[in-house]
Amino acid sequence: MKRWLRSVLVVGMLTAALSAYGQNAGNFTFGLLMVGPYNDHGWSEANYDGAQYVVNHVPGTQMIYLDKVNPSDRPGTTASQLAESLVAKGAKLVIFSSDDMSDEAVKFARANPDIYVIMTSGSQVWKEGKNYQNIPNMVNIMGRMEDMKMVAGVAAALTTQTGKIAYLGPLVNDETRRLASSVYLGARYAWTHFLHKDPSTLKFKVTWIGYWFNIPGVTSDPSQVADDFFNNGYDVVVSGIDTTEAVAEATKYAAQGMKVWAIPYDYANAIQPGDTVSLGVPYFNWGPAYARAIQSAMNGTWKSHFEWDGPDWSNINNPDTSAVGFNKGNVISPAASAGVDRFIKELAGGLNLWKGPLNLQDGTQYLAPGQAATDQQIWYLPELLQGMEGQSTSK
Repeated sequence: MKRWLRSVLVVGMLTAALSAYGQNAGNFTFGLLMVGPYNDHGWSEANYDGAQYVVNHVPGTQMIYLDKVNPSDRPGTTASQLAESLVAKGAKLVIFSSDDMSDEAVKFARANPDIYVIMTSGSQVWKEGKNYQNIPNMVNIMGRMEDMKMVAGVAAALTTQTGKIAYLGPLVNDETRRLASSVYLGARYAWTHFLHKDPSTLKFKVTWIGYWFNIPGVTSDPSQVADDFFNNGYDVVVSGIDTTEAVAEATKYAAQGMKVWAIPYDYANAIQPGDTVSLGVPYFNWGPAYARAIQSAMNGTWKSHFEWDGPDWSNINNPDTSAVGFNKGNVISPAASAGVDRFIKELAGGLNLWKGPLNLQDGTQYLAPGQAATDQQIWYLPELLQGMEGQSTSK
């Protein structure tokens, strides 16, 4: 018993020493709140890696974090309360890294004007946005994932053998509508311009599970939704949720001899668990934008602003310059791979698929012939696009 107690005391002293060293190692502590597990192989892990990028590239910084910041994992606790706990531990800046935390981020920022706030994926301080709010200590950061989602759509269209592509969606909002629609735009373009097929023969279905990831008893089961897709002839499932169920289910069906594929989301290495079925992954690279914002807080150049960061078209996978990227999977065919490369070059050269004529799902004109969408029209997309099957609202 004494030996056990001595071991516990030694471990406790070591842990305390390491914690103290961590607090003294840097002179600027920032906090990160993640909606899911920090190792979810999706959205939260991409944000965690982005924060680690800051620690590795901005001298004098250190990170503290809390993950699973959602009503299911932390019932009765709000994101603003958890942010306060990070401040109590020394955080001078807090990253609220999910649209799910938007209201809480505003609440916290207003209550703590001396603490810098990064609201990831929000548009509260976008002066040209719909609901601008003057919050001097807040910055909005988002990547132009629409480009990479279109690339994913091209990969799906050039791979499907049934002409049926599915989209596994989280909850329904402006962001998720425009990202699902971006996949469709890319798929339709490849279907008509690369394969020279009738657009009416391309089937594209969206099913929403109700949240960013599975919560048993609350959301639809994403594994079951993916199974339903595969069992109904949809041979490519493109994921829009934070986790990798689409890849796992595709791997299961492929092992049974079915020709099926998946495209995960968010995280650069999300293809690894399903390298026999993953065509590629559109992913976020949060590090450079987080580093710029945190550096500005440290050197006194901070200004409240909204940024929607695009890819570095000279190398979309450059970790230091590209906010979004697309990693190809090992199983993408040479023809589909070449098509993806061709499409990326066309986007880099000015191709714009957010251009009319385009209608909304209910037939209402969205963009007149030749009309290019504004950033606001894309960001606040009110419905899915015509040609897509699935709900445009949560009602």
